[in-house]
Amino acid sequence: MQENHDTRLTSSEISVIWSSYLNNSFSMCIMKYFLENVDDPDIKSVVQFSLDTSEKNFNTSKEILMKDNQPEPVGFTDDDVSPTAPRLYSDTFYLYYLENMAKIGLSVYGVALSTSANTKVRDFLSLAIKTSTELYNKTAEILLAKGLFVRSPYVTTSNKVDFIDEKKYLGGLMGMNNDIRPLNVVEMTHIEANVKTNAVGTTLLTGLAQVAKSKKVRNYCTTGKEIAKKHVQVFTTFLTDDDLPSPMPWDLEVTDSTVAPFSDKLIMYHTSTLISSGISNYATASAASFRTDIQTSYVRLTAEITQYAKEGINIMIKNKWLEQPPQMPNHKKLAKE
Repeated sequence: MQENHDTRLTSSEISVIWSSYLNNSFSMCIMKYFLENVDDPDIKSVVQFSLDTSEKNFNTSKEILMKDNQPEPVGFTDDDVSPTAPRLYSDTFYLYYLENMAKIGLSVYGVALSTSANTKVRDFLSLAIKTSTELYNKTAEILLAKGLFVRSPYVTTSNKVDFIDEKKYLGGLMGMNNDIRPLNVVEMTHIEANVKTNAVGTTLLTGLAQVAKSKKVRNYCTTGKEIAKKHVQVFTTFLTDDDLPSPMPWDLEVTDSTVAPFSDKLIMYHTSTLISSGISNYATASAASFRTDIQTSYVRLTAEITQYAKEGINIMIKNKWLEQPPQMPNHKKLAKE
């Protein structure tokens, strides 16, 4: 049954569509550059699919905002990308990058759908989830075909159902309990996922640090790269302590180009987006982990990237790169005028 009358967008729906406008305008810039620098025809096809999807999502977001008389965001334009700039990353990196962005899309659009009532917004988000799923499956198939898919390790598990009946299952603070138990498969899954996303982030920031025009932005990207590398080491240690391999992507090459394909504004937004995704991943992983030492590590690492995010926001505010989300009037202030 369809709505038989036009309704205004709610606050959550405005937030969803406004964010979609920004994210897809940003993604279009990234994909235009990737498309000009990709050689492998299979990888090129999935980059093209991602670009086409971003353009459709962008146009739909714009249409919904305009119909609700919402101001059109500035977002990102052709001024923020130089598609003909020399290659900065390998074709393989494009695949891992798209795989990661598809996962982010599934998570963001899924949460957004659950907060929306408007039929057109729900239809848009449902389609966005479908295309994000398709993007993930396309990248997964190509990674599998090329022998690049990073699988989780195979493990031997108990053949019987059991229940936790001892407090020592939780372990001691920072793993000080000598008989700390091995990782369970839920904890293992989140740790492996965070190894992979931080590995891709390390490569991305390595390239961005080379090409950013502002010294502050270059330094910010370099700091982010070092943080991501450290987090990979922390998560890898949890795996190796249980004699498990670390699921590292490979062939994530960065060239020696120093020509900027993206504006510093776009670079900072890109970094901010990845940080937000990382914080969300860590929160979910912490909640799903029983071992106290793992939970404590997630809290500590989250605090570190939260501080890093704050520094990035300050850079964006100073340069007037941070677009303000729609907000309600300040009624208290208006009442005093």
